[in-house]
Amino acid sequence: MFPLSQCICDNQQTVGGVRMARLDVTVSHKLTQEEALRRVKVLLAAAQKEHGDKISDLREVWSDNRGEFRFTARGFILSGFLTVTPSDVQIYGDLPWTLSFFKGKIEAILREQTKILLA
Repeated sequence: MFPLSQCICDNQQTVGGVRMARLDVTVSHKLTQEEALRRVKVLLAAAQKEHGDKISDLREVWSDNRGEFRFTARGFILSGFLTVTPSDVQIYGDLPWTLSFFKGKIEAILREQTKILLA
């Protein structure tokens, strides 16, 4: 597992000596938990194929309905975890401090794309 699951309460934290901003997105769904989980797993694989020129080193580890992920996008390492429950998908992640100015935009895109995925 990746060492990120230690703190989900602050808007910023330090991971490996690097200041990070915390992403926190929750999207409700009306699917079965199994179907929502299947769709999320397919999306991660599709994202790397579709955006392979921008995303590299994608790693994901799943334990039941919880997944941890880590990837490099345009030179920035992004990591986080998500949990698929019977009623929603919760996404938590760490953004390098240099991207924290885009946190709201990134969360809005994540929220919208996850809503589309789970519709």
